[in-house]
Amino acid sequence: MGKRETSNGPLESIWKFFTSVRLTLVLLLTLAATSIIGTLIPQNESPQAYLKAFGAFLYRFFDLLGFFDLYHSWWFQTLMLLLALNVLICSVDRLSATWRIIFPERPKFNLARFRRLEQKEEFSQTGPSEELKKRYQAIISRKFHNSRVEETDSGYAIFGERGRWTRIGVYIVHLSVICMLVGGVIGSRFGFEGYVNLAPGDAAQQIRLRNSNQILPLDFIIRCDDFKVSFYPNGAPEEFRSSLSIIEKGKVLKSQDIIVNNPLHHRGISIFQASYGPLPAQQQDIAIPDEFTLVFTSKATGMIYQKKATVGKTIKIPEGLGQFVVDEFRNTYNFRGQDLGATIIGTLHQSGGDAVEVVLPAKFPSFDKMGSIFNKTRRDTVVISVSGIKAKPAEERY
Repeated sequence: MGKRETSNGPLESIWKFFTSVRLTLVLLLTLAATSIIGTLIPQNESPQAYLKAFGAFLYRFFDLLGFFDLYHSWWFQTLMLLLALNVLICSVDRLSATWRIIFPERPKFNLARFRRLEQKEEFSQTGPSEELKKRYQAIISRKFHNSRVEETDSGYAIFGERGRWTRIGVYIVHLSVICMLVGGVIGSRFGFEGYVNLAPGDAAQQIRLRNSNQILPLDFIIRCDDFKVSFYPNGAPEEFRSSLSIIEKGKVLKSQDIIVNNPLHHRGISIFQASYGPLPAQQQDIAIPDEFTLVFTSKATGMIYQKKATVGKTIKIPEGLGQFVVDEFRNTYNFRGQDLGATIIGTLHQSGGDAVEVVLPAKFPSFDKMGSIFNKTRRDTVVISVSGIKAKPAEERY
């Protein structure tokens, strides 16, 4: 007896350790707490950026703990594997008892237990017991998968049940969690993450790995056919959309529009829309337009006035709303970290008021409606927009 306990003791202790629900809670809370670190500390930045943000001592300390690439660190992945093992062993440990409940050789019927239930309905009916037994046995047999009749001291009890298999649902959920955890670890260990910058019309057959900065060749070509970005009225980006084509051996195999959460999948590789930015100066081929149209809308009367304009021209606005001077044209204009594209910048001179700078992006005619928010000195009398300028293309990253 003592020899058996010695040989099985450590294994039983390990088994009991992993069947503990307390261990599950500890692992979940630890993963949640450490994930906050990955949210607060930017991931996969350059060493120079971390040194500038934290200093030399904290940089070395955080780097030692793997905080700069938290989700690929050995200890974070170990926590994920421990949680997967914990869920697996808990499920196996309880499955044998649950299996006997789901698939019993002969379902047990405890009449006293049913009579003690709070959720029940009782009614009385008179008649011969044999006739009542036949009638209700037929009804219960149609409604329930398993049914049988047992004789009692005062008559008969008819028992029916269904839905035992629904107890398997929790194990399906556990299996899904295990697959996600193990898949995450496998993907982080054997997968890769990289990026490439493409302008509309460009193509690439290699990407730059994010962590090592090495070049990884691909077995296919990614071509960007088009790119579109839409904005909210306040200038914040609403949606990035890229039209991509996958090319192999000179043939287009697949074409698809992708947005941030709708990637293109090919050969086990997912191509995501990550961000966008301005094209290099040498790729911006939009010249200063010879002429364009300014549209002035009077808020008092609702009248719309269109005036031809050029850079440097002063325009008198009808209804005594002032004068507008076209100061400059820019291929790009940065607004709150976002490039608004081709933009006219001018100065609005209103009678009795200060001169106010007005920004008119060609792609966003309603942008000036927000002027009163950004310029407290602006009089709410006229709204200006520009037309006749082709907006410049933009760049996307994957």
